[in-house]
Amino acid sequence: MAAVAARYQEFQELDTDVLAISTDTIFTHKAWNDNELVQMVPEGVPFPMLSDPAGSIGSLYEVYDEDGKINFRGLFIVDPDGVIQSSSVLPPPVGRDVDEMLRQIKALQHVRATQGSEVTPACWVPGQPTLKPGPDLVGKVWKVWKP
Repeated sequence: MAAVAARYQEFQELDTDVLAISTDTIFTHKAWNDNELVQMVPEGVPFPMLSDPAGSIGSLYEVYDEDGKINFRGLFIVDPDGVIQSSSVLPPPVGRDVDEMLRQIKALQHVRATQGSEVTPACWVPGQPTLKPGPDLVGKVWKVWKP
């Protein structure tokens, strides 16, 4: 959470909303932000931390653990039409990579902007070549993309 908060401006520059949702209460969120997160990010978390105590939202996204009464840590990138374009669920001990989050958002935005006429190969970052899907590319990807 602190890593995303520290780079929140980059998400905003991509016209991306960030929400954090957990089964913790709003009071727990406030205490955590005011006593711990501000030690890592002086301004604290600049995006909403939502409370899902019954796991309703977590259940919809299939990250709610009924036995533990917690939501697993999930990342969901939802497009402007409300469609989940990417999801990742990691166990609590494994941290996420903010660079990869931003890369995926940029790649998804690029594909959307080109209406699918360009696609991004593995590890693509802005400025690198894209692929133009179609019959001319079949069997020739190796000629235009070197991993």
